[in-house]
Amino acid sequence: MTLLEPELAQRVLKRALRRGGDFAELYVEERTGFALNLDDRRVERPQAGRELGASVRVVQGDSSYFGYVDGLDEGDLLGVADSVAAALRGEARAPETIARVQRADVHPVGRRPEEVEAAAKAEVLRACDESARGTGSDVVQARITYSEARRRVEVFGSDGRAAADDRTRVRLGAQVVARRAERVETGTDTLGGHVGWELLEERPEQVAESAARKALTMLDARDAPTGRLPVVVGNGFGGVLLHEAVGHGLEADAVQKRASVYAGKLGEQLAEPSVIAYDDGRREGEWGSDGIDDEGTPTRRTTVIDDGRLTSYLYDLLRARKDGVESTGNGRRESFRHLPIPRMTNTYFGPGEATREELIGDVRRGLYAISFGGGQVEPATGDFVFGVSEGYLIENGEVTSPVRGATLVGNGLEALRAVDGIASDLEIATGFCGKGGQSVPAGVGQPHVRIRELTVGGTGS
Repeated sequence: MTLLEPELAQRVLKRALRRGGDFAELYVEERTGFALNLDDRRVERPQAGRELGASVRVVQGDSSYFGYVDGLDEGDLLGVADSVAAALRGEARAPETIARVQRADVHPVGRRPEEVEAAAKAEVLRACDESARGTGSDVVQARITYSEARRRVEVFGSDGRAAADDRTRVRLGAQVVARRAERVETGTDTLGGHVGWELLEERPEQVAESAARKALTMLDARDAPTGRLPVVVGNGFGGVLLHEAVGHGLEADAVQKRASVYAGKLGEQLAEPSVIAYDDGRREGEWGSDGIDDEGTPTRRTTVIDDGRLTSYLYDLLRARKDGVESTGNGRRESFRHLPIPRMTNTYFGPGEATREELIGDVRRGLYAISFGGGQVEPATGDFVFGVSEGYLIENGEVTSPVRGATLVGNGLEALRAVDGIASDLEIATGFCGKGGQSVPAGVGQPHVRIRELTVGGTGS
């Protein structure tokens, strides 16, 4: 079943180009969602919603002219096409005949989450709450969240392209608070993917147990050391360091504005030959994956660093036209109300051959940073500051005391050059990436990675 007939899409594109433009695009979207939360042992009222709408974009040179409408009424669609066209002053351009819609069936869903009763979802939340509280007597609060979303999109272009995607995401999150005397610590963990309910059919409680263990462990943390230290970054969510400190600088809009430290560095040796990194929007079942991007371009795995050399930027259609290259399938948007811009999908270091134990075992004194909280990055310089939400001392090749208050201060280029060990235990975690006022699902990940030296800020010695 289609959201919009190709014949109507053809008429809309023709109206959008009636006063010129290099190309036009019609983006159609239906979004449904359901969310359920448990807080302080109580399941809160479920939230459900549905949105349906479309947007029209006309591109001329480097400029985009854009409008959107709620619903898919033909008169409204033609009206928004007219309003966009009114901003141009050229001669009419005829769109090519729209081809048969190509459907991207690359991310299978085993069991549709909307077919599962809300009561069963509430039971998962209760089981997670009980598991978190059973981890230790110091656990005083647990908040468990469940969300599901289905997003059906169709993209029609004046070049004749017509593509569709049916996207389903499920996510379970846990935030657990532990208290001992005046000391209060929080632990979090998530499980999610571009999958269905099958994600939660085997021990979803482990997410809550993991969050609780983090909170309990940090009750015994000592103050983090200060100085230049070797840092071993954890797998999974530790990849947010790569995402923020490197990935955003590879997005082509920042590169073309010369607002990225990586501008003009294609082909340069940025890291040791053992370092490889990808952005992979086609990795099956992952949180940041889709069959197509939000411009109808098939997603793919793009190697951004190969043998330590910078090999590619991340492109949408507009920036790819400007550089005379193909889109890498990274044109993403939050909804039909937003323009597509270059965005990461699942960004991660490729696995190496070492083990976690080998990376840690070679460190006399350093920091083991498993996951990160807030941080700031300046893409134009590559400078970053990250707070470590879960970290430990490394002493004589052993992980010892948990530490609190650690921050990592550095530069993306310098950190890349200092990567001197990568393990084989690749894991990708779920996140949401904000940019340009838009938020999209993004996978962040890596194996364990060792950085030869970074500045660690803390309050200890």
